[in-house]
Amino acid sequence: MQPRERYAMLGSMINLIVGTNRPGSNTRKVSMQVEEIYRKLGVLLNVLDLADLPQEVYLPSAYSVKPAAFKKFSDAVVNAHGLIVVTPEYNGSMPGVLKYFIDMLKFPESFCKRPVCFVGLSAGIWGALRPIEELELVFGYRMAFVYPERVFIPGIQAVLNVQGQIEDAEILGRLKSQATGFIDFVERLDGVHLK
Repeated sequence: MQPRERYAMLGSMINLIVGTNRPGSNTRKVSMQVEEIYRKLGVLLNVLDLADLPQEVYLPSAYSVKPAAFKKFSDAVVNAHGLIVVTPEYNGSMPGVLKYFIDMLKFPESFCKRPVCFVGLSAGIWGALRPIEELELVFGYRMAFVYPERVFIPGIQAVLNVQGQIEDAEILGRLKSQATGFIDFVERLDGVHLK
């Protein structure tokens, strides 16, 4: 299945947001592994890759009139039972495109009472602690239900192997623990069965 085809998957109840549009990003590599963890747990994710945002979304006019091509992104968020945000740390914060994406989504229904969890990665030693704390403030302001188990992945260049995968059992264990807990969190809050 091609990434762009995933937006049409009606059965997907949790969206994974790849929080950057940088080509060849480590965030995308980590997101693919998160997606695989959920698949092994019996839950298919709908992947919203910010690299796939339509170019017209960046026009100043998009603030007042959302481009038709953005609808599949906004509808996917509004219809999701839960959101997983995988973010890198850029200059001590979240990527600008991620904040812009959040700003473009419908208010308040996009995040209000919607479960969300966070995975962060960085070249430095804190594993995107700062951007995740910022995102928790933003999502809290937007009245989302923030799942408290966060995963921080520091020193990402040393963590990924030559195939771009995490092999560290401790990090993989934390990602699986978060996924298992988040699935339960979403099911309890929304009264749905994801598996």
